[in-house]
Amino acid sequence: MTEQLANHFEAIIRGLGEDPTREGLVKTPERAAKAMQYLTKGYNESLDELVNGAVFSSDNDEMVIVKDVELYSLCEHHLLPFVGKCHVGYLPNGKVLGLSKFARIIDMFARRLQIQENLTRQIALAVQEVTGARGVGVVIEAKHMCMQMRGVEKQHSVMKSSVMLGAFREHAQTRQEFLNLIR
Repeated sequence: MTEQLANHFEAIIRGLGEDPTREGLVKTPERAAKAMQYLTKGYNESLDELVNGAVFSSDNDEMVIVKDVELYSLCEHHLLPFVGKCHVGYLPNGKVLGLSKFARIIDMFARRLQIQENLTRQIALAVQEVTGARGVGVVIEAKHMCMQMRGVEKQHSVMKSSVMLGAFREHAQTRQEFLNLIR
């Protein structure tokens, strides 16, 4: 698979008018192929394998929040990066999720060709599925290179997206508590 991707990257380099045999580009197709495989490794991961049983019984029924989790993804429209942070909150219903698993879930979905709106929803649904929470809230704030490096070239634009499930959607007070805590 790496060799096939490398051949495609070599064709792209040629298509750009460059010489893939010049010193600085000799190994670029293979490096680019490996980088792309890493940046899209989420396709080869599953929620069950990532969580690996790290859901624990708990009497806590108050909001749990993990905020400022860095994320890196590739825009499915231009294959350019978007970079930001993700905040996840949930209301446990007898079960809590191991802390590192939030970052792993975020990365699994972010490491796919993606749009931010769908990424936000996928993370929320996964946390809901794994924990059986009474509610889940996810907010992502990201800068998109497709807006900064090309097109409109707006350097300071930030996209924010949110998905609220269960009590976070149904109860304004719960949603507001979450939003206040992630500020």
